[in-house]
Amino acid sequence: MSRNILGISCWYHDSAACLVQDGQIVAAAQEERFTRQKHDPNFPTHAVAYCLEEAGITSADLDAVAFYDKPFLKFERLLETYLMYAPLGLASFIKAMPLWLKQKLWIPDLLEKELDFDGPLIFPEHHESHAASAFFPSPFEQAAFITTDGVGEWATTSYGIGTGNRIELQAEIHFPHSLGLLYSAFTYFCGFRVNSGEYKLMGLAPYGEPRYADLIRRELIDLKDDGSFKLNMDYFTYASGLTMTGRKFAELFGGPKREGEAALTQREMDLARSVQEVTEEAMLNMARHVHAETGEKNLCLAGGVALNCVANGRLVRESPFENIWIQPAAGDAGGALGAALMAWHMHAEKPRTVQVPDAMGGSYLGPAFSDEAIAAFVAEEDIPHEHIGYDALPDHVAGFLAKEKVVGWFQGRMEFGPRALGGRSILADPRGHKVQRTVNLKIKFRESFRPFAPSVLAERASDYFEIDVPSPYMLLVAPVRDAKIEGEGLERLQHIDSPVCAVTHVDGSARVQSVHEETNPLYYQLLQAFERQTGCPVLVNTSFNVRGEPIVCTPQDAYTCFRRTHMDVLVLGPYVITKTMLPDADDNIFTAEQIAAEYGLD
Repeated sequence: MSRNILGISCWYHDSAACLVQDGQIVAAAQEERFTRQKHDPNFPTHAVAYCLEEAGITSADLDAVAFYDKPFLKFERLLETYLMYAPLGLASFIKAMPLWLKQKLWIPDLLEKELDFDGPLIFPEHHESHAASAFFPSPFEQAAFITTDGVGEWATTSYGIGTGNRIELQAEIHFPHSLGLLYSAFTYFCGFRVNSGEYKLMGLAPYGEPRYADLIRRELIDLKDDGSFKLNMDYFTYASGLTMTGRKFAELFGGPKREGEAALTQREMDLARSVQEVTEEAMLNMARHVHAETGEKNLCLAGGVALNCVANGRLVRESPFENIWIQPAAGDAGGALGAALMAWHMHAEKPRTVQVPDAMGGSYLGPAFSDEAIAAFVAEEDIPHEHIGYDALPDHVAGFLAKEKVVGWFQGRMEFGPRALGGRSILADPRGHKVQRTVNLKIKFRESFRPFAPSVLAERASDYFEIDVPSPYMLLVAPVRDAKIEGEGLERLQHIDSPVCAVTHVDGSARVQSVHEETNPLYYQLLQAFERQTGCPVLVNTSFNVRGEPIVCTPQDAYTCFRRTHMDVLVLGPYVITKTMLPDADDNIFTAEQIAAEYGLD
């Protein structure tokens, strides 16, 4: 009999489910991919159903359900915070309490009801779930770990040691002092959405100068050499109100926050660069202290801040750790995976077998669709197409890419986590100067300053990028070799000189995905075919979605996205569809304004 453990994260943002069977990660997915509601916080009904189906079981076969945090401890933190700041927190209190009283305080009952399950319910602490997601799938028998995010119950940062099938938290930093919330405060102030726009702030940072970094260190955050830090809460309102920052923060930085879609100014660029620099400094301080305290040579990372791939790149290059492994679903979605692994290894006391390169299977843990299912969809929708055998597919698709066509690539299992890794990707030739702007504005319908990431054959990565470690999950930024940039601010986009200019950011860096034959053979073969035809083993790889929409999950999602954009080619398994095959192709393409209206964007 298999022992089946379901992990769940929900009711905050990025709800997800994960199924661990006999200690192996069988399936994991975010709810947003099924409901098409980005960052869907609701109970992951569809993700749970998928996980159970993938494992070939029902809820009656579950041995335990693990929830990614302790609701009562989180409620205690909310109440104490409201009392501490009363009466300032009244509006936030009034807004939050109905949801807690009707739902979140009754999570054990809700889990039993939603799952029709009356077995053991396990509630690790939030940062225990992050730590478990960081260490247990890692390729290390023993390692230090650091978890950093906005806030769990009380903890915002923690570190400890993982050994075999055990993790031990050794120290924490508590709310309201939070590196994640500091970064989110600047995300909010620069006009982006908290919990979804932080990566935009990271992408904006290279356009600016760190003019405010010393001011941030002096007024907002006290960074200690031991890796700890303390925020000056006089400048933040997230503990007592419905916003992240208030009047005093605005006065410190010379005026009110940027609103909505207002034009970006040099101030926002400089603010982004400044808080990015301070965040990197804080992470390096932590890593040095944890290394000194634990004496470990290996480090594992999780929590939302671990998605800051620029800081991760500096940790790889500058920290004293020999090896670093980062959970690809480092945010709250990965908490579902960590909770399930906690239940297996620490509650059930089951041994752990270390896997190389890791236990995540390339993070291809979501739904796949058989050739038969895709054929049925294409036939039902009466879509003109060409069927290409898998042996010929890489060369066939590489031919489109070599002619500067933009390709929607839908193959195998969907990725778990925020990155497209060659399962649900939009691909393009990285060598052209116009690709970055074309894909941003005509296909993704997003801000023109946003960079694209490269996928590169693993064995060729160091030929194009200054990186000497694997980066399969697109979580490390590295300098691009032979890149030269001129100009200032947004004009630097027009003056990038690089062998792969479409994936070279304005600071000469790139967020690298090294592609390995063992984890994604078809995508690896496509890169090989593109190199044979062009001499370049690199492709632009961005997530298969438009702004405001989750990454596509099904063939229908992919086809809808293809029809609405200026994408040239769609590859669904062995089926190739080009825009020229569709007689009414131009009638269905959305404008940026229509995309904004469709997804309720500002």
